[in-house]
Amino acid sequence: MSAFQGIWVPVVTPFQDGAIDFIGLRRLVAHLLDKHVAGIMVCTTTGEAAALSREEQLAVLDAVLKWVPAHRVVMGLAGNNQIELLQFQRDILQRPVAGLLVPAPSYIRPSQAGLEAFFRTVADASSVPIVLYDIPYRTGATFEQATLLNIVAHERIQAVKDCGGNLGNTLALLASGHVDVLCGEDIQIFNALCLGATGAIAASAHVHTEQFVALCQQVRDNQLAEARATFFQLLPLIHTMFMEPNPAPVKAALALQGLIGSELRAPMQAASAAVLERLSNA
Repeated sequence: MSAFQGIWVPVVTPFQDGAIDFIGLRRLVAHLLDKHVAGIMVCTTTGEAAALSREEQLAVLDAVLKWVPAHRVVMGLAGNNQIELLQFQRDILQRPVAGLLVPAPSYIRPSQAGLEAFFRTVADASSVPIVLYDIPYRTGATFEQATLLNIVAHERIQAVKDCGGNLGNTLALLASGHVDVLCGEDIQIFNALCLGATGAIAASAHVHTEQFVALCQQVRDNQLAEARATFFQLLPLIHTMFMEPNPAPVKAALALQGLIGSELRAPMQAASAAVLERLSNA
């Protein structure tokens, strides 16, 4: 059975007066586990990892590992200074985690050979599975299909979070059989699952979590008419969650539910009144 399947939630990092709100984080994680998510991903884009220090990121990971079985926790590992990144990887790997979610180095836009070398280095240094995070609109790095297939041939690279926006690459990954494909674009979850993706890493699944979990199970059970209906029920929520930069709408929705506050770290801005109105209806 696939290690990376079902609905994984890239959990937001709650803040209160600028500091991490660990009480809110615990309440949120417990809520998600009650809804039967496959696992929790911490210190991701949705978790505002770029606004957290390395020490804060490890503190979030340590907290989540107290509440969630280690085989259901994946840690984000991002950066464009490879020496620092590898040191941070060593620090993370002193903890028990199910894997590391690793995007290409951002901003510097390495060559295809550079991308292969980077992921080979990180994978060689890892004692746990790597989930390659393909998200060119954030990193500025676009994988050619041959590069991607070469990278995922590494035994430790076991899954891809697919936000690449390239159907040809997605189909090639699915056909290769080398890796699990996890849909990273919430609006594509239904078609990705139907094509053979093993699951999704879905920011929207913070809300109506049980419906996202049901959608995954319905496709797995070949109940495609039911799955399609579930997906279309979720579509207004998914659209609203990405009206403004993630995770502002997600945090606003969770605040409306009383789970956490809606605070973000600058330069991120709170969700607008228009989003709040849409969320109250969705």
